[in-house]
Amino acid sequence: MAPLPSTLVPLVAMIRKDLQLFFSDRRSVIVSFVVPIAIASFFGMVFSGAGADTEPARIDVAIVDEDMSAISTAVVAGARADKSLAVTMPSEDAARADVRQGKTAVAVIIPKGFGEAAANAFFGDVEKPELGLLHDPSRSAELAMVRGILTQHVMETVSSEVFGGGQQGRQLIERALPRIQSSDAPEDEKRRLVEMLTSIQKFYNEQPAAGAAEPPGRRGITLPYTVREEAMTGANVAYNGYAHSFAGMAIQFLLFAMANIGIEMLLERQRGLWARLRSAPVSKLMLLSGKAASGAIISLMILLVSFGFAMVVFNVRIQGSVPGFLGISVACALMASTFGLLVAALGNSPATARGVTTLTVLMMVMLGGAWVPTFIFPAWLQEVTKIVPVRWAVDGLDAMTWRGVGLNGALLPMVVLMGFAAAFATIAAARFKWEEA
Repeated sequence: MAPLPSTLVPLVAMIRKDLQLFFSDRRSVIVSFVVPIAIASFFGMVFSGAGADTEPARIDVAIVDEDMSAISTAVVAGARADKSLAVTMPSEDAARADVRQGKTAVAVIIPKGFGEAAANAFFGDVEKPELGLLHDPSRSAELAMVRGILTQHVMETVSSEVFGGGQQGRQLIERALPRIQSSDAPEDEKRRLVEMLTSIQKFYNEQPAAGAAEPPGRRGITLPYTVREEAMTGANVAYNGYAHSFAGMAIQFLLFAMANIGIEMLLERQRGLWARLRSAPVSKLMLLSGKAASGAIISLMILLVSFGFAMVVFNVRIQGSVPGFLGISVACALMASTFGLLVAALGNSPATARGVTTLTVLMMVMLGGAWVPTFIFPAWLQEVTKIVPVRWAVDGLDAMTWRGVGLNGALLPMVVLMGFAAAFATIAAARFKWEEA
Protein backbone atom coordinates (compact mmCIF):
# COMPACT_ATOMS: atom_id res chain seq x y z
CA MET A 1 0.00 0.00 0.00
CA ALA A 2 1.44 3.31 -1.07
CA PRO A 3 2.20 5.77 1.75
CA LEU A 4 0.03 8.84 2.16
CA PRO A 5 1.26 12.13 0.80
CA SER A 6 3.02 14.13 3.49
CA THR A 7 0.38 16.89 3.28
CA LEU A 8 -2.41 14.44 4.27
CA VAL A 9 -0.64 12.81 7.21
CA PRO A 10 -1.63 15.53 9.75
CA LEU A 11 -5.24 15.47 8.49
CA VAL A 12 -5.53 11.69 8.83
CA ALA A 13 -3.92 11.85 12.28
CA MET A 14 -6.48 14.41 13.48
CA ILE A 15 -9.39 12.36 12.11
CA ARG A 16 -8.03 9.20 13.79
CA LYS A 17 -7.60 11.04 17.09
CA ASP A 18 -11.18 12.44 17.06
CA LEU A 19 -12.67 9.05 16.20
CA GLN A 20 -10.67 7.36 18.97
CA LEU A 21 -11.89 9.94 21.48
CA PHE A 22 -15.49 9.52 20.32
CA PHE A 23 -15.46 5.73 20.57
CA SER A 24 -13.51 5.70 23.84
CA ASP A 25 -16.63 6.72 25.78
CA ARG A 26 -18.93 3.77 25.19
CA ARG A 27 -21.94 5.34 26.92
CA SER A 28 -21.61 8.51 24.87
CA VAL A 29 -21.47 6.48 21.65
CA ILE A 30 -24.63 4.58 22.60
CA VAL A 31 -26.49 7.78 23.53
CA SER A 32 -25.44 9.47 20.26
CA PHE A 33 -27.28 6.78 18.33
CA VAL A 34 -30.14 6.17 20.76
CA VAL A 35 -31.33 9.80 21.12
CA PRO A 36 -32.29 10.45 17.46
CA ILE A 37 -33.84 6.98 17.21
CA ALA A 38 -35.90 7.54 20.37
CA ILE A 39 -37.13 11.00 19.33
CA ALA A 40 -38.00 9.85 15.80
CA SER A 41 -39.83 6.82 17.22
CA PHE A 42 -41.81 9.05 19.60
CA PHE A 43 -42.97 11.41 16.85
CA GLY A 44 -43.76 8.46 14.59
CA MET A 45 -45.92 6.90 17.31
CA VAL A 46 -47.77 10.17 17.95
CA PHE A 47 -48.45 11.17 14.36
CA SER A 48 -48.96 7.78 12.71
CA GLY A 49 -52.43 7.37 14.21
CA ALA A 50 -53.87 4.64 16.36
CA GLY A 51 -53.09 1.05 15.45
CA ALA A 52 -55.46 -1.87 15.54
CA ASP A 53 -54.62 -2.64 19.15
CA THR A 54 -54.27 0.95 20.34
CA GLU A 55 -57.09 2.87 22.00
CA PRO A 56 -57.59 6.11 20.04
CA ALA A 57 -57.11 9.46 21.68
CA ARG A 58 -60.34 11.09 22.82
CA ILE A 59 -61.29 14.74 23.23
CA ASP A 60 -62.86 15.62 26.58
CA VAL A 61 -66.33 17.05 25.86
CA ALA A 62 -69.08 18.00 28.29
CA ILE A 63 -72.69 18.00 27.00
CA VAL A 64 -75.51 19.80 28.79
CA ASP A 65 -78.86 18.65 27.37
CA GLU A 66 -81.52 21.16 28.43
CA ASP A 67 -83.95 19.94 25.74
CA MET A 68 -84.26 16.21 26.51
CA SER A 69 -86.22 15.68 23.28
CA ALA A 70 -85.96 12.63 21.05
CA ILE A 71 -83.56 14.49 18.76
CA SER A 72 -81.30 15.89 21.49
CA THR A 73 -81.21 12.53 23.27
CA ALA A 74 -80.17 10.83 20.02
CA VAL A 75 -77.48 13.46 19.43
CA VAL A 76 -76.06 12.82 22.90
CA ALA A 77 -76.16 9.06 22.33
CA GLY A 78 -74.32 9.46 19.04
CA ALA A 79 -71.66 11.63 20.67
CA ARG A 80 -71.22 9.10 23.50
CA ALA A 81 -70.68 6.33 20.97
CA ASP A 82 -68.18 8.35 18.94
CA LYS A 83 -64.65 6.98 19.39
CA SER A 84 -63.13 10.46 19.09
CA LEU A 85 -64.99 11.92 22.10
CA ALA A 86 -64.93 11.29 25.85
CA VAL A 87 -68.34 12.64 26.86
CA THR A 88 -69.47 13.69 30.33
CA MET A 89 -72.88 15.11 31.35
CA PRO A 90 -72.32 17.74 34.07
CA SER A 91 -74.47 20.73 34.94
CA GLU A 92 -73.93 23.92 32.96
CA ASP A 93 -72.11 25.64 35.84
CA ALA A 94 -69.80 22.65 36.30
CA ALA A 95 -69.17 22.47 32.55
CA ARG A 96 -68.23 26.16 32.43
CA ALA A 97 -65.85 25.73 35.37
CA ASP A 98 -64.19 22.66 33.83
CA VAL A 99 -63.58 24.39 30.50
CA ARG A 100 -62.31 27.57 32.19
CA GLN A 101 -59.80 25.56 34.26
CA GLY A 102 -58.62 23.53 31.26
CA LYS A 103 -60.04 20.20 32.45
CA THR A 104 -62.40 19.94 29.46
CA ALA A 105 -61.73 21.10 25.91
CA VAL A 106 -65.30 21.90 24.83
CA ALA A 107 -68.74 22.03 26.47
CA VAL A 108 -71.86 21.74 24.29
CA ILE A 109 -75.05 23.42 25.51
CA ILE A 110 -78.21 22.03 23.85
CA PRO A 111 -80.95 24.60 24.65
CA LYS A 112 -84.57 23.95 25.46
CA GLY A 113 -86.62 23.36 22.31
CA PHE A 114 -83.57 22.58 20.16
CA GLY A 115 -84.93 19.33 18.69
CA GLU A 116 -88.23 20.75 17.45
CA ALA A 117 -86.65 23.99 16.21
CA ALA A 118 -83.87 22.11 14.36
CA ALA A 119 -86.40 19.86 12.65
CA ASN A 120 -88.57 22.88 11.71
CA ALA A 121 -85.49 24.51 10.18
CA PHE A 122 -85.63 21.90 7.40
CA PHE A 123 -88.85 23.41 6.06
CA GLY A 124 -89.06 26.99 4.91
CA ASP A 125 -87.32 30.11 6.15
CA VAL A 126 -87.63 29.77 9.93
CA GLU A 127 -85.24 30.80 12.66
CA LYS A 128 -82.64 28.16 13.42
CA PRO A 129 -81.89 27.18 17.01
CA GLU A 130 -78.56 28.14 18.53
CA LEU A 131 -76.16 25.50 19.85
CA GLY A 132 -73.73 26.79 22.48
CA LEU A 133 -70.06 25.78 22.34
CA LEU A 134 -67.98 26.77 25.36
CA HIS A 135 -64.32 26.17 24.56
CA ASP A 136 -60.81 26.46 25.90
CA PRO A 137 -59.23 29.07 23.58
CA SER A 138 -55.79 27.45 23.80
CA ARG A 139 -57.21 24.26 22.23
CA SER A 140 -58.63 25.55 18.95
CA ALA A 141 -57.75 22.36 17.05
CA GLU A 142 -59.96 20.34 19.39
CA LEU A 143 -62.78 22.88 19.00
CA ALA A 144 -62.68 22.49 15.22
CA MET A 145 -62.82 18.70 15.50
CA VAL A 146 -65.73 18.79 17.96
CA ARG A 147 -67.62 21.22 15.74
CA GLY A 148 -67.26 18.91 12.75
CA ILE A 149 -68.18 15.76 14.69
CA LEU A 150 -71.18 17.52 16.21
CA THR A 151 -72.41 18.64 12.79
CA GLN A 152 -72.33 15.04 11.63
CA HIS A 153 -74.35 13.74 14.59
CA VAL A 154 -76.92 16.54 14.52
CA MET A 155 -77.49 16.24 10.76
CA GLU A 156 -77.81 12.46 10.92
CA THR A 157 -80.17 12.59 13.90
CA VAL A 158 -82.44 15.37 12.65
CA SER A 159 -82.55 13.91 9.13
CA SER A 160 -83.39 10.48 10.49
CA GLU A 161 -86.15 11.88 12.69
CA VAL A 162 -87.68 14.10 10.01
CA PHE A 163 -87.35 11.78 7.02
CA GLY A 164 -87.21 8.41 8.76
CA GLY A 165 -90.74 8.26 10.13
CA GLY A 166 -90.12 9.24 13.74
CA GLN A 167 -93.07 10.45 15.82
CA GLN A 168 -91.59 13.92 16.17
CA GLY A 169 -90.92 14.07 12.41
CA ARG A 170 -94.55 13.12 11.62
CA GLN A 171 -95.89 15.85 13.89
CA LEU A 172 -93.52 18.43 12.39
CA ILE A 173 -94.66 17.69 8.85
CA GLU A 174 -98.31 17.95 9.89
CA ARG A 175 -97.63 21.39 11.36
CA ALA A 176 -95.35 22.48 8.53
CA LEU A 177 -97.84 21.84 5.68
CA PRO A 178 -100.41 24.53 6.60
CA ARG A 179 -97.62 26.97 7.47
CA ILE A 180 -96.01 26.54 4.06
CA GLN A 181 -99.36 26.84 2.24
CA SER A 182 -100.11 30.15 3.98
CA SER A 183 -96.64 31.61 3.52
CA ASP A 184 -95.68 34.39 1.08
CA ALA A 185 -93.23 32.16 -0.82
CA PRO A 186 -93.57 31.90 -4.64
CA GLU A 187 -96.37 29.58 -5.72
CA ASP A 188 -94.08 27.18 -7.61
CA GLU A 189 -91.80 26.83 -4.62
CA LYS A 190 -94.73 26.25 -2.24
CA ARG A 191 -96.25 23.69 -4.58
CA ARG A 192 -93.02 21.67 -4.89
CA LEU A 193 -92.39 21.72 -1.13
CA VAL A 194 -95.97 20.73 -0.33
CA GLU A 195 -95.76 17.88 -2.84
CA MET A 196 -92.53 16.66 -1.27
CA LEU A 197 -93.90 16.75 2.28
CA THR A 198 -97.17 15.16 1.22
CA SER A 199 -95.24 12.35 -0.43
CA ILE A 200 -93.17 11.85 2.72
CA GLN A 201 -96.36 11.84 4.80
CA LYS A 202 -97.89 9.23 2.51
CA PHE A 203 -94.68 7.18 2.74
CA TYR A 204 -94.93 7.29 6.56
CA ASN A 205 -98.52 6.01 6.49
CA GLU A 206 -97.55 3.07 4.29
CA GLN A 207 -94.75 1.85 6.59
CA PRO A 208 -95.09 -1.32 8.75
CA ALA A 209 -96.24 -1.06 12.33
CA ALA A 210 -93.89 -0.03 15.12
CA GLY A 211 -91.23 -2.59 15.89
CA ALA A 212 -90.43 -3.35 12.26
CA ALA A 213 -87.14 -2.27 10.78
CA GLU A 214 -87.03 1.46 10.11
CA PRO A 215 -85.89 2.80 6.73
CA PRO A 216 -82.39 4.27 6.69
CA GLY A 217 -82.16 7.97 7.53
CA ARG A 218 -81.62 10.49 4.77
CA ARG A 219 -79.62 13.68 4.75
CA GLY A 220 -81.40 16.94 5.50
CA ILE A 221 -81.71 19.92 3.21
CA THR A 222 -79.64 22.43 5.18
CA LEU A 223 -77.72 22.76 8.43
CA PRO A 224 -80.64 23.08 10.88
CA TYR A 225 -78.90 25.10 13.60
CA THR A 226 -76.42 27.88 14.25
CA VAL A 227 -73.46 27.88 16.62
CA ARG A 228 -72.59 30.40 19.30
CA GLU A 229 -68.98 29.96 20.43
CA GLU A 230 -67.79 31.35 23.74
CA ALA A 231 -64.15 31.28 24.81
CA MET A 232 -63.97 30.44 28.50
CA THR A 233 -61.47 32.57 30.41
CA GLY A 234 -61.66 34.54 33.63
CA ALA A 235 -64.18 37.35 34.00
CA ASN A 236 -63.52 40.08 31.42
CA VAL A 237 -60.31 38.31 30.33
CA ALA A 238 -59.44 37.90 26.65
CA TYR A 239 -57.33 34.96 25.54
CA ASN A 240 -53.72 35.86 24.74
CA GLY A 241 -51.88 33.06 22.93
CA TYR A 242 -48.50 34.59 23.80
CA ALA A 243 -49.08 33.80 27.48
CA HIS A 244 -49.33 30.09 26.70
CA SER A 245 -46.37 30.04 24.29
CA PHE A 246 -44.11 31.97 26.69
CA ALA A 247 -45.03 29.58 29.51
CA GLY A 248 -44.07 26.51 27.47
CA MET A 249 -40.89 27.87 25.91
CA ALA A 250 -39.65 29.52 29.12
CA ILE A 251 -39.94 26.23 31.02
CA GLN A 252 -38.14 24.42 28.21
CA PHE A 253 -35.17 26.76 28.29
CA LEU A 254 -35.07 26.77 32.08
CA LEU A 255 -34.57 23.02 31.95
CA PHE A 256 -31.93 23.28 29.23
CA ALA A 257 -30.07 26.02 31.13
CA MET A 258 -30.05 24.04 34.39
CA ALA A 259 -29.07 20.83 32.58
CA ASN A 260 -26.13 22.76 31.15
CA ILE A 261 -25.11 23.76 34.69
CA GLY A 262 -25.21 20.09 35.65
CA ILE A 263 -22.98 19.20 32.68
CA GLU A 264 -20.55 21.96 33.71
CA MET A 265 -20.38 20.35 37.16
CA LEU A 266 -19.37 17.09 35.49
CA LEU A 267 -16.68 18.94 33.54
CA GLU A 268 -15.38 20.49 36.76
CA ARG A 269 -15.22 17.05 38.36
CA GLN A 270 -13.46 15.69 35.28
CA ARG A 271 -10.83 18.46 35.54
CA GLY A 272 -10.14 17.64 39.18
CA LEU A 273 -11.78 20.69 40.74
CA TRP A 274 -13.66 18.56 43.28
CA ALA A 275 -10.36 17.22 44.60
CA ARG A 276 -9.47 20.75 45.71
CA LEU A 277 -12.91 21.33 47.20
CA ARG A 278 -12.64 18.13 49.23
CA SER A 279 -9.58 19.54 50.95
CA ALA A 280 -11.47 22.73 51.81
CA PRO A 281 -14.15 22.99 54.52
CA VAL A 282 -16.93 22.48 51.95
CA SER A 283 -19.28 19.54 52.41
CA LYS A 284 -21.16 17.81 49.65
CA LEU A 285 -24.46 19.10 51.07
CA MET A 286 -23.15 22.68 51.10
CA LEU A 287 -21.91 22.36 47.54
CA LEU A 288 -25.24 21.00 46.25
CA SER A 289 -27.23 23.56 48.25
CA GLY A 290 -25.18 26.39 46.79
CA LYS A 291 -25.60 25.09 43.25
CA ALA A 292 -29.35 24.61 43.78
CA ALA A 293 -29.77 28.12 45.17
CA SER A 294 -27.77 29.82 42.40
CA GLY A 295 -29.56 27.77 39.75
CA ALA A 296 -32.95 28.69 41.21
CA ILE A 297 -32.07 32.39 41.17
CA ILE A 298 -30.91 32.19 37.54
CA SER A 299 -34.02 30.22 36.56
CA LEU A 300 -36.34 32.68 38.29
CA MET A 301 -34.66 35.60 36.55
CA ILE A 302 -35.00 33.89 33.15
CA LEU A 303 -38.68 33.19 33.76
CA LEU A 304 -39.54 36.67 35.05
CA VAL A 305 -37.57 38.45 32.33
CA SER A 306 -39.30 36.31 29.67
CA PHE A 307 -42.75 37.16 31.02
CA GLY A 308 -41.73 40.78 31.52
CA PHE A 309 -40.90 40.99 27.82
CA ALA A 310 -44.21 39.31 26.97
CA MET A 311 -46.07 41.83 29.14
CA VAL A 312 -44.42 44.85 27.52
CA VAL A 313 -44.43 43.69 23.90
CA PHE A 314 -47.38 41.27 23.64
CA ASN A 315 -49.70 42.66 26.31
CA VAL A 316 -49.62 39.47 28.42
CA ARG A 317 -51.23 40.10 31.82
CA ILE A 318 -51.49 38.26 35.13
CA GLN A 319 -55.28 37.99 35.18
CA GLY A 320 -55.41 35.53 38.06
CA SER A 321 -53.37 35.93 41.24
CA VAL A 322 -50.03 37.78 41.40
CA PRO A 323 -48.92 35.86 44.53
CA GLY A 324 -49.98 32.66 42.78
CA PHE A 325 -47.94 33.56 39.70
CA LEU A 326 -44.87 34.30 41.81
CA GLY A 327 -45.35 31.12 43.82
CA ILE A 328 -45.52 28.98 40.67
CA SER A 329 -42.50 30.81 39.23
CA VAL A 330 -40.43 30.03 42.35
CA ALA A 331 -41.59 26.39 42.28
CA CYS A 332 -40.63 26.13 38.59
CA ALA A 333 -37.20 27.63 39.32
CA LEU A 334 -36.54 25.16 42.15
CA MET A 335 -37.71 22.23 40.04
CA ALA A 336 -35.40 23.25 37.19
CA SER A 337 -32.35 23.87 39.42
CA THR A 338 -32.69 20.52 41.19
CA PHE A 339 -33.09 18.88 37.78
CA GLY A 340 -29.63 20.26 36.97
CA LEU A 341 -28.29 18.64 40.16
CA LEU A 342 -29.87 15.38 39.08
CA VAL A 343 -27.99 15.58 35.77
CA ALA A 344 -24.71 16.12 37.64
CA ALA A 345 -25.40 13.26 40.03
CA LEU A 346 -26.47 10.66 37.50
CA GLY A 347 -24.24 11.61 34.58
CA ASN A 348 -21.18 9.46 34.02
CA SER A 349 -19.52 11.88 31.62
CA PRO A 350 -20.38 15.27 30.07
CA ALA A 351 -20.93 13.77 26.62
CA THR A 352 -23.28 11.06 27.91
CA ALA A 353 -25.18 13.50 30.13
CA ARG A 354 -25.62 15.96 27.27
CA GLY A 355 -27.32 13.38 25.04
CA VAL A 356 -29.53 11.94 27.76
CA THR A 357 -30.66 15.32 29.08
CA THR A 358 -31.46 16.57 25.57
CA LEU A 359 -33.73 13.57 25.09
CA THR A 360 -35.25 13.93 28.57
CA VAL A 361 -35.99 17.66 28.28
CA LEU A 362 -37.47 17.34 24.79
CA MET A 363 -39.70 14.47 25.91
CA MET A 364 -40.90 16.36 28.99
CA VAL A 365 -41.68 19.47 26.95
CA MET A 366 -43.54 17.52 24.27
CA LEU A 367 -45.53 15.52 26.81
CA GLY A 368 -46.29 18.70 28.74
CA GLY A 369 -48.18 20.15 25.77
CA ALA A 370 -45.73 22.98 25.07
CA TRP A 371 -45.14 21.88 21.46
CA VAL A 372 -48.14 19.90 20.31
CA PRO A 373 -51.66 19.54 21.75
CA THR A 374 -51.90 16.50 24.01
CA PHE A 375 -55.23 15.34 22.51
CA ILE A 376 -53.34 13.86 19.52
CA PHE A 377 -51.48 11.48 21.85
CA PRO A 378 -52.71 7.90 22.33
CA ALA A 379 -55.03 7.51 25.32
CA TRP A 380 -52.40 5.80 27.50
CA LEU A 381 -49.86 8.54 26.75
CA GLN A 382 -52.32 11.24 27.78
CA GLU A 383 -52.40 9.64 31.23
CA VAL A 384 -48.58 9.61 31.35
CA THR A 385 -48.46 13.38 30.83
CA LYS A 386 -50.02 13.87 34.27
CA ILE A 387 -46.71 12.82 35.92
CA VAL A 388 -44.57 15.21 33.85
CA PRO A 389 -43.49 18.40 35.71
CA VAL A 390 -43.65 20.55 32.57
CA ARG A 391 -47.39 19.98 32.25
CA TRP A 392 -47.98 21.19 35.82
CA ALA A 393 -45.75 24.19 35.26
CA VAL A 394 -47.44 25.25 32.00
CA ASP A 395 -50.95 24.64 33.36
CA GLY A 396 -50.15 26.65 36.50
CA LEU A 397 -48.75 29.62 34.57
CA ASP A 398 -51.73 29.51 32.18
CA ALA A 399 -54.11 29.57 35.15
CA MET A 400 -52.46 32.67 36.59
CA THR A 401 -52.32 34.55 33.27
CA TRP A 402 -54.99 34.21 30.58
CA ARG A 403 -57.31 31.79 32.41
CA GLY A 404 -57.79 34.29 35.23
CA VAL A 405 -57.97 31.62 37.94
CA GLY A 406 -57.47 32.79 41.53
CA LEU A 407 -54.88 31.76 44.10
CA ASN A 408 -56.59 28.39 44.64
CA GLY A 409 -55.66 27.44 41.08
CA ALA A 410 -51.96 27.87 41.90
CA LEU A 411 -51.84 25.68 45.01
CA LEU A 412 -51.88 22.22 43.40
CA PRO A 413 -49.28 23.04 40.67
CA MET A 414 -47.03 24.57 43.34
CA VAL A 415 -47.29 21.49 45.57
CA VAL A 416 -46.60 19.10 42.67
CA LEU A 417 -43.63 21.13 41.37
CA MET A 418 -42.15 21.38 44.86
CA GLY A 419 -42.61 17.62 45.18
CA PHE A 420 -40.61 17.10 41.99
CA ALA A 421 -37.92 19.48 43.29
CA ALA A 422 -37.69 17.55 46.58
CA ALA A 423 -37.46 14.21 44.73
CA PHE A 424 -34.75 15.50 42.36
CA ALA A 425 -32.74 16.96 45.26
CA THR A 426 -32.99 13.78 47.32
CA ILE A 427 -31.80 11.56 44.47
CA ALA A 428 -29.01 14.00 43.62
CA ALA A 429 -27.75 14.09 47.23
CA ALA A 430 -27.76 10.29 47.43
CA ARG A 431 -26.06 9.66 44.08
CA PHE A 432 -23.63 12.58 43.78
CA LYS A 433 -19.99 11.44 43.47
CA TRP A 434 -16.97 13.57 44.33
CA GLU A 435 -14.48 11.42 42.45
CA GLU A 436 -14.28 10.94 38.72
CA ALA A 437 -15.38 7.41 37.82
